[in-house]
Amino acid sequence: MRDSFIAALLWLAGCGAMGVMAADGAREVHGSADVFAAPGVALAWGVLRGATEGDTRIVIRIATDRNAFAAVAVIGTDPFTKGERPILPATPTAAGVDVRVPRAHFADFPRTELRLFGSANPAPDEAPKLVVFYLGVPDTAPEFASATALETYLVARIARAREGIGSKPP
Repeated sequence: MRDSFIAALLWLAGCGAMGVMAADGAREVHGSADVFAAPGVALAWGVLRGATEGDTRIVIRIATDRNAFAAVAVIGTDPFTKGERPILPATPTAAGVDVRVPRAHFADFPRTELRLFGSANPAPDEAPKLVVFYLGVPDTAPEFASATALETYLVARIARAREGIGSKPP
């Protein structure tokens, strides 16, 4: 009996950890690596080193199938105070989106939520269809000294991610 109870608790905890559904009804998924891919969306992280640490930028490339996810908003959150800082307001994904954030931002707002919407101009009260969240910059995010090298990497990484799930480019 006790083993069954523990197994049930572990299963429920796993469902919660996987973020099956957020409170607002959006599917919530924890991103952990420098790339994330699901039907209709692929994203990749990279670091563009600057001359100083203050000039270093984290770049998140977001590519979607516009029929699945027509807009994205990116929010930074402090998990302790629950304070939020908008990084990118709801933006149409038609041409793909690159989000550039100073690396220092993640010290104060380590949780990053990529909120993907079905409509290109979501209403303020519209719930996202999918939320992909990260706790800090993924350890696997590679660093580049040049914008050209970062661009080459992001293009190839998004293409490989899409091939892995069989999705089509937008």
